Amino acid sequence: MGAPSSILREAHPHLGTDKLPSIIKNMRNTILDNGGQIIYKTKVVDIIKQDEEVIGVVSDKGDKYYGPVILATGHSAKDIYKLLDKKDIEIEAKSIAIGLRVEHSQSFIDQVQYKSKKGRGKYLPPAEYRLVSNVNDRGVFSFCMCPGGSVVPSHTENGYTLVNGMSSSSRGGKWANSAIVTEIRVEDVLENNDSLSMLKFQEQIEKNTFSLISSGVNAPAQRVSDFVKQVESKDLPQSSYLGTLETKDLNQIFPKEVAKCLRGGFISFNKKIPGFISENAIVIASETRTSSPVRILRDKESFMSNEGLFPCGEGAGYAGGIVSSALDGINCALAAIRYLS
Repeated sequence: MGAPSSILREAHPHLGTDKLPSIIKNMRNTILDNGGQIIYKTKVVDIIKQDEEVIGVVSDKGDKYYGPVILATGHSAKDIYKLLDKKDIEIEAKSIAIGLRVEHSQSFIDQVQYKSKKGRGKYLPPAEYRLVSNVNDRGVFSFCMCPGGSVVPSHTENGYTLVNGMSSSSRGGKWANSAIVTEIRVEDVLENNDSLSMLKFQEQIEKNTFSLISSGVNAPAQRVSDFVKQVESKDLPQSSYLGTLETKDLNQIFPKEVAKCLRGGFISFNKKIPGFISENAIVIASETRTSSPVRILRDKESFMSNEGLFPCGEGAGYAGGIVSSALDGINCALAAIRYLS
């Protein structure tokens, strides 16, 4: 589809945000060339059921589309989860991980990881890291590390604030960023057996984050050293963030035990990467969309939840990342072919 051949051999294959538009265009053309149809500016608002079989969907324009449904919405289509719950399609709350996006200078990460004051030199790629720790019997870990990347706003509706990271294909930026997150278990938040309880918890963290800022695509931030000390930063260093940062104490966004785990993770990581806790590094809030907060229950053999409905990819709650989502997509497509046959 236009991706570089290097993805076939790299341990951590990377496309680059700048390359994705042309790759997706090629994917779209391939679908069209093979008889597919793409309908824009159209939202699924209902699922058509006949007894317990799913036989189609209804759009916001009132159009009905009949046939088996592969539901591949991604892990942030909250309206779909609420629709499934309303339609008595079996779903359950699922453990997630939440936290912050941390940013250091790429030159610092290069120096530490390559163990050279000169950094990576002329020929080596920007350095990466993967960090894992256990704090108070909870996993704390880095996720979606972006060498030479940028931190970007990721919310899609007013009243919620969250961030993510991205890198261009060259990974040539001055900063390195990564999510630092801790696990949130279902039993931590489950109330009255509510299958949407984890989704509601995720939403509350994003609302808490939004409450700290003055407007729009701004985001609250803090020097890493101040986050660990639980004091608001007087000012902030330069950042890649594509918006305005406002200095706040980010500990107040999370429940006390969650914030404690995140601080403990930073202390642990500082032993592995000396200088990880620094006045020159910042944390930006909040990182909440690491995986789906809901799992759509399905049969292991048929990949169906109800007959005719194939929950697929990260939104189904089984895959976690690009490769596992792709494999899940292949399995669901093959299962749909068997069903149609």
